[in-house]
Amino acid sequence: MNNAKAINSGANDATGHDVTDSGFLKAIGARVRKARSERELSRKALSDRSGVSERYLALLESGRGNLSVLLLRQISSALGLTPEALLRDAGEEPAALASVQQMLLHMTPQQLVRARDLLLGEFREDPSTRSTRIALIGLRGAGKTTLGQKLAQALKRPFIELDREIEREAGTSLSEIFLLYGQPGYRRYERRCLEQLLNDGNSCVIAAGGSIVSEPTTYDLLLSACYTIWLKTRPEEHMQRVIAQGDTRPMAGNSQAMDDLRRILQSRVVLYGKADAIVDTAGNTVRESLAQLNQLTKELGQTT
Repeated sequence: MNNAKAINSGANDATGHDVTDSGFLKAIGARVRKARSERELSRKALSDRSGVSERYLALLESGRGNLSVLLLRQISSALGLTPEALLRDAGEEPAALASVQQMLLHMTPQQLVRARDLLLGEFREDPSTRSTRIALIGLRGAGKTTLGQKLAQALKRPFIELDREIEREAGTSLSEIFLLYGQPGYRRYERRCLEQLLNDGNSCVIAAGGSIVSEPTTYDLLLSACYTIWLKTRPEEHMQRVIAQGDTRPMAGNSQAMDDLRRILQSRVVLYGKADAIVDTAGNTVRESLAQLNQLTKELGQTT
């Protein structure tokens, strides 16, 4: 006889998620499978690391986890908590935390995005605290590499291009990463390299990839741990600078390239606008733009 009290078949919560027993176990299985994939682990490798048999991992990932998981869920529900709250390995937690967690659990995806933005805006660490790591964001051709190298030299810090770190981690070029693993693979490497970089705790100047703002969790991590500066310029200058670097691919066989560039830039304006500061490099020389960056760092108490 099944000891777990069945939840009504076909039940859904406020966000439309399946909250039946089978739906709950499938969701856990999917999260385990996703986490394993993101770490590029085979099921055997995870079995070796965890000491859990491959057979049980296969059952778990297919949504047929152990009955005790469902019992834990029932107990937490009766206590008005989430299963995660009972499993969390931590000391005494504020009572308000459980209340906030319950609120978040019943939000729609759109409400969660708004809640995340509000929390990030209200409780992000003070800019002067984050300024030991300065991250430059913006589309390709904004000047992240050129200005980043010079700013790092002035501040006597390492200059790090996130895309080069990704290539080093993967052992191949960005084009090969996209060819072999697609954009999801690139995003996994991007997140992993950023986490490693931030875990080092060293002061540095970072040039992030232009599309990092399109990956919410990775971009939130960058915003929360670094003083971010959007290097902004006109679409025409983005294109001119890329071509001046010897790359004519943006224009090759594509008469709509400039329209595409304008559309991409417009779609990211709000995201880039979440940066701590904006330096408009349009019409400026490298020296003039660098002077603006130096002024920002002085205001933050960083010496140049």
